Amino acid sequence: MTISMLPAAGTRQDIERLREKLKDAVFRGTAEDGMEESAIKGLHLGRINEPTQCVSTIYDPCMCVIVQGSKTVWLGDREIIYGPLSYLVSSVHLPVLGQVTEATAEQPYLAIRVDIDPQEVTDLVLQLGDPPPEVACPEVSCGLCVAQTDFPMLDAVTRLVELLDAPADAPILAPLVQREILYRALIGEMGPRMRKFAAADSQAHRVSRIIAVLKDRFTEPLRISDLADQANMSESSLFHSFKQVTRMSPLQFQKKLRLHEARRLMLSEGLEAATASYRVGYESPSHFSREYSRMFGAPPRADVIKLRGEQAMTVRM
Repeated sequence: MTISMLPAAGTRQDIERLREKLKDAVFRGTAEDGMEESAIKGLHLGRINEPTQCVSTIYDPCMCVIVQGSKTVWLGDREIIYGPLSYLVSSVHLPVLGQVTEATAEQPYLAIRVDIDPQEVTDLVLQLGDPPPEVACPEVSCGLCVAQTDFPMLDAVTRLVELLDAPADAPILAPLVQREILYRALIGEMGPRMRKFAAADSQAHRVSRIIAVLKDRFTEPLRISDLADQANMSESSLFHSFKQVTRMSPLQFQKKLRLHEARRLMLSEGLEAATASYRVGYESPSHFSREYSRMFGAPPRADVIKLRGEQAMTVRM
């Protein structure tokens, strides 16, 4: 799925002028390669100077806007390619693969991530009321979708990033602009899908509740019947709907959460692989090592040594 670089609204000249302002603001706010949270809570800025390898990560509910460059994201069997002036929304907690495909030192990949509070989405949906029938969408859709950035959305995102240059104003104005960005998404192309995850009686919302349960209890044995009871769904309906949202089965989803947490424990807390594997719910360290190698491309010890070396290199730079 590829998104056109020409936004749906605004003249080409107006859009390009605004994009140049945003590029300058993001560039000023990023000191080195990587994606880091800014001084504004919930706003992350990224700059990458060369294409990356495919990296496994987890998206919390968020909106990602590419200002320059391009990126490919894989969610299960779904591939999403998006570039300048398009944005991606993760409506739920999702394990993904991501790769920056277009970036140079002269024209680095520049991106913005704005964290989304699902409760704030729900509040806005209630204020907006029912959508017109012509913008209805299927009961269940993928939890990761991409759309074009129109002029009002781009303007709001630019104003949010530029608040980094006004630290006295940011604590008051940033939450208002972040809410405006959510509003722009809800009344735009992405809105119908986001509404489904906020609507308490929808299948998508039931799946989002199960994802929250798995996120909190991924170390425990997985029983589809228990999850189905919690969602007030049949087992077959839960399985089908869950796979539509996440592009994977509940078991695959749980496994990815376990492996990511084990990696964090080894990297941040210095745990040995066997200890980390037991901590996240594995009974066999050898089974854990095999699944870890398939997901991250190297055995646990070798992968952690590599990651620590990359962190040390970043600090020296």
